Parts: sequence; C-alpha cells; structure tokens
Amino acid sequence: MAAEQDLLATEIVNRGIESSGPNAGSQTFSVRVRRRLPDFVQSVNLKYVKLGYHYLINHGIYLATIPVLVLVFSAEVGNLSREELWKKLWGDARYDLATVLSFFALFVFTLSVYVMSLPRSIYLIDFACFKPTDDLKVSKQQLIEAARRSGKYDEGSLEFQKRILMSSGIGDETYIPKPVMEGENCATMKAGRAEAGLVMFGALDELFEKTGIRPKDVGVLVVNCSIFNPTPSLSAMIINHYKMRGSILSFNLGGMGCSASVIAIDLARDMLESNPNNYAVVVSTEMVGYNWYPGKERSMIIPNCFFRMGCSALLLSNRRRDYRRAKYRLEHIVRTHKGADDRSFRCVYQEEDSERLKGLKVSKELVEIGGEALKTNITTLGPLVLPFSEQLFFFATLLWRNLFGHAGPQQPPTKPYIPDYKLAFEHFCVHAASKTVLDELQRNLGLSDANIEPSRMALRRFGNTSSSSIWYELAYLEAKERVKKGDRVWQIAFGSGFKCNSLVWKAMRRVKKPARNPWLDCIDRYPTVN
Repeated sequence: MAAEQDLLATEIVNRGIESSGPNAGSQTFSVRVRRRLPDFVQSVNLKYVKLGYHYLINHGIYLATIPVLVLVFSAEVGNLSREELWKKLWGDARYDLATVLSFFALFVFTLSVYVMSLPRSIYLIDFACFKPTDDLKVSKQQLIEAARRSGKYDEGSLEFQKRILMSSGIGDETYIPKPVMEGENCATMKAGRAEAGLVMFGALDELFEKTGIRPKDVGVLVVNCSIFNPTPSLSAMIINHYKMRGSILSFNLGGMGCSASVIAIDLARDMLESNPNNYAVVVSTEMVGYNWYPGKERSMIIPNCFFRMGCSALLLSNRRRDYRRAKYRLEHIVRTHKGADDRSFRCVYQEEDSERLKGLKVSKELVEIGGEALKTNITTLGPLVLPFSEQLFFFATLLWRNLFGHAGPQQPPTKPYIPDYKLAFEHFCVHAASKTVLDELQRNLGLSDANIEPSRMALRRFGNTSSSSIWYELAYLEAKERVKKGDRVWQIAFGSGFKCNSLVWKAMRRVKKPARNPWLDCIDRYPTVN
C-alpha cells in the first residue's frame, strides 16, 4: 500500500468562480490526484544495465584489442637497441622480392577487407519542419468555442476540455485543420489525404530546397503515420507527387505511436547499410483531423486537447563525401518495447466508445507505464554514452544494492547512484507530450530548466505534434544557435505499444541559424515564462 501511495501526487486546482448551482458566486477549488513517474532511484533493474554493456562490448571488442596489441609490440621492441632492431629487420633477414611482394599484397588485402567491413557512418544532412499558415492557427479559447458550436459536447465535456487545456502547457498559437474548427466530418479519406498532402509536401519541399537534392536522387523513403493509413500508402503518395525513381525502396509505418520517428530512422539506417552511397528520406507526421474524437468519453477527449498539426522530413546519407556538408552523425539508437505487458499494450488504444464513435483512449496509468519504459531505455543507453567514472559509480552502487541492500527488514534499501546524463549530452530533445510528463521527466532525470527548455517551448508553440515533436525541438536549438561542433544531442520519444526509443547524434559542425526554420518569426519571444 505504501508503494502505491508513493506513485501518487496531489495538487490543489483553482477552478474559479462557480457560475451555477448552490455555490454560485463562490470561489471553488478541487484536489487532483494523479500518478507520477516511478522513482528511478529505487527501481533500476540490473538486467537492463547488462543489456547496455552487452551492446557496448559487441561494438567495442575489436577496438579494445588494439591497445593490447600495441602494448605487446612496444614491449618486445623496447627491449632491443637500435643496432639490434636493425640487425633483426635487415641483417638476419633473407627475403627475396617475391616474399616481400606477397606479404605486402596480403597486408593490403587484409586492410581493405577490414575497412570495407566497417559500417558506414550515417549522416543527417539536414531536416525540415512544416509550419502551417496563420489561417490554421487557433488559441485555446477558440478551440473551446469551436467545440461548443459543434454541438457534439455537453457542458461537462466542455468544462473538462477547458481544464485540460489550461494546464496542458500548450500556448495560443498551435495549428488545427480547418474541418475541425468548422465542425465538419474530419474522419473521411478525402479530408485525411488533404491534410497529409498539406503537411508532407510542405515539409519535403523545404527539405529539397535546403539540401539541393533532387527527389530522383533518393534511394530509400520511410514514412510513419500512426492513425491515417490509406491505400495507396502515404509513401506512394509522395512518390507519385515527386515522380521519384522506380527502384526506390519505400516503406510506410502505421500504428507505431509518437516514437515512430526513431523507428523510421532505424529502418532507414538498416537500408542504407545494405545499400551504400545512397540517400534516405524519413517523413514523420500525424493526421490530427482524421482522428478527431466527437464523443463524450473523457479518456478519449484528452488527445483532442494535445495533438496538433505537424510534420518533419529529414535527409540521411551514408556517402563518405557528405561528411563535410552534414549537420549531424548518428551515434546510437536504443529501442525499448513493453508490448508483452497487457497494461502497457492497452494504455493508448484506438477503439469505439459506447456510441460507436472512433477515438484514441488514454489510460490513467499512462505516466506510470511510460516511466517504466523510459527507465528501461535509459538504463540500456547509459553504458553506451556515459563517461567511465559515471558508469563505475553507477555499477558499483547497483551491485552493492543487489548484494547487500536488503540486509534487514528495518533498514531502508540502499539507493543506487543515478548517473548524471548531463555529462553525456549537451542538448536534450524530449518528446513534448504534455506539461505533466515533462515535469516528471525533468524531476526524475535531474534535468535543468535549460535542458528541458526546447521541449517546453515546442509544446507551447506547436503543441504535441506526435512523432515529429523531437524535430521541432531540435529546430528550436538551431534557431537559438546553441549547437556547436562536437555537441551530443539526445532525442527521446515514447508512444503506444508501449515503446520508448532514443536517438543520439553528434554535431559535425557549428550549426548557424538556418534560412528556413519554423521558429524564425518568433524565436526572440522564447523562452516564455509561464
């Protein structure tokens, strides 16, 4: 029972002046009880640390042998004087020309095979985030008024939406499709394709303009959109619009949630590794209007309050000559899937309500489940990115806790040392799901206000743009000119399934303020003070 209470947080909410009922004209307050993220300090699982070290060893075993070989060779040569070394190399050698040439050819062949077997680096040349026109911009009050005019919601549902919006962390400049604001039926193929074309082509036009790449030069195309999956697919829609080449490798990912951009990049990386000297385009988006819920089930109304229009498009390359023009190099991808657990599987679930109206149902346990997935992901990622000192302290305290941390029933368990991830990364792009989620993540990861600023500002300016949100956050950092050469960027996203996925990039150069960026017309107004 005590453990369950530790996961609960309470807050007093001022609901304003009561307009009707026996308490009309009086100031009213309510106590809100919600689940918080699990305390990472008390719940680190050793098996995920082992998994992280397993990844590290798999990728570093060959490099680890090089210093050993160098030391052995140095010790052998160090015992010889210059005259003795010369005598061994030339005086005692009886090599003919054929032997020397054979040895040299074998050395060159072995070196060539080794170099060719190394995985090619994956570079992020550039990316673009779609910015809708001002006629699609809505404030929180305008959204409530549009919901009232539609006649689909009772007063209780409208009041619920207002409370959610006011505490969401979303500002008054986010974007909603016109059919939603005009009360039209949004769940049609025509409306879905219209919104898809608007956001995807807008982002891709900007990407091709910024990079100078022709659509026909693209060899791999990956599109992710969870809710709207028509036939022909969205990837086919892009190929048709830009008249891409017939040999393009195209993929369309559906139902993968808000972390799908990381999954799409992982797939694109695999395709590039098997297809050298190629370009890959990854498009991440979500159709807001197509999944707009017109019913009264409160757990299904929540997505209406958070999700907004958005789309990102990025260009990846494995061509070595793109080293100098690339902005970032892909360092690590770590993916975590909790779908084997029934609670995790159903915490974000698309279904019909009692009136057979389709929507996305969000469980009250979402924050807790998301915290468990996040804990697994960052524990696995730690050995790949943390400095050795942090890993040593973390592993030692974790080992001590597992061996001696539960010596007696009266003694509190030994707290493991939680690594400081600020030592591993200069920038953080955390999926901007909601203000509550960002508050809990900041507290548990020990992030500063500056670390979490890109996520909070992206949520305030653009809302929850689903899988593309981490790219609006990176665009914020670039607009502020904060990314320097060698900086490491951590993008972390989570979504239905339940999944938590991480991307780690390293900046190849200092990133100057781009000529085109969704933040350019307002960046001087941010960060804002709530």
